[in-house]
Amino acid sequence: MAIPFLSDEWTAAFKDALNSSAAYKAAAETWEGDFYFIAEMANGEQRTIYLDLWHGDCRDAYVIADPASKTPEFEVSGKVPAWKKVIEKKVDPIQALITRQLKLKGNMAKVLKSVKAAQELVNSATTVPTEFPS
Repeated sequence: MAIPFLSDEWTAAFKDALNSSAAYKAAAETWEGDFYFIAEMANGEQRTIYLDLWHGDCRDAYVIADPASKTPEFEVSGKVPAWKKVIEKKVDPIQALITRQLKLKGNMAKVLKSVKAAQELVNSATTVPTEFPS
């Protein structure tokens, strides 16, 4: 059964997928940084999740009710169709950032040094059965 994108249940499943992925652990072994993933819905609503990623582990992941409550090192935002293309592996995550389909707030150079980690992050997301809002 598909899980609504960026819901509490989806975020928990994504955290579990990251933490059970040997490929992500290896690719992100030197990564230190936390994220907001922000999806802009068609109705103008935003859904935001927080991810604390540290040396190949997802130490924490949850839905953010108040985006002002944290100041993560990175924010990746975009409309749901762009997120869907990335998670369905129709667009590489780095390509989505470079072409501004997804917008990055934070140090792009640091992200570009961790391309394999970004790809494995997406690979983990593809294992979560996702229902995207229309």
